Amino acid sequence: MRKISFWLFILAFTLCAAHGQDAATQEQIGKLSGQIQDLIEARDIQIKRNAELEKEISELRDKVNQPAAANDSASREDLKKLAEKVQEIDKKRQADNEQILKAIEKLAKAGGGSIRKPAVISNDAPTPTPAPGVKQKGYDYEIHSGDTLSAIAKAYRDQGVKVTTTQIIAANPGLNPNSLIAGKKIFIPDANAK
Repeated sequence: MRKISFWLFILAFTLCAAHGQDAATQEQIGKLSGQIQDLIEARDIQIKRNAELEKEISELRDKVNQPAAANDSASREDLKKLAEKVQEIDKKRQADNEQILKAIEKLAKAGGGSIRKPAVISNDAPTPTPAPGVKQKGYDYEIHSGDTLSAIAKAYRDQGVKVTTTQIIAANPGLNPNSLIAGKKIFIPDANAK
């Protein structure tokens, strides 16, 4: 009888611990989702501010091009200050984008998902449809379930390969970026490869 009650106690304790971990994981996911939403809203505000500043720059350029008789023209210094503000806001926007990507990676890790680094199969593979007599440098990549072109391109950029989704699409005629097929091999071009 003691053995049975001992095993029942262990079973109950294990179930309580598992339930507590699930609740903590859900709470963490909720918190990260909120932070991502805040970052997205901040980015949207920055985009609006950039648009306003670009409009102001355009108006100031128009004023500078008007005859010198107009007293309400902007000086070159005003334009420089405005351009600096635009650059500052753009840097903040890029930092926000990086924070969003990091938060998404954390969210993927917390949810049990994983962000897969692409496997490099060949360093000197020709494109699927190369130009006559021209061999393009790059890598073959086998698509995995859940992959997206942007995630594949980012993973290669993280490995030092400068490639964009547009370049991947161009190197793989007939590839539908919205419907990647697991197991299919695609070509990742690398302009830096020698």
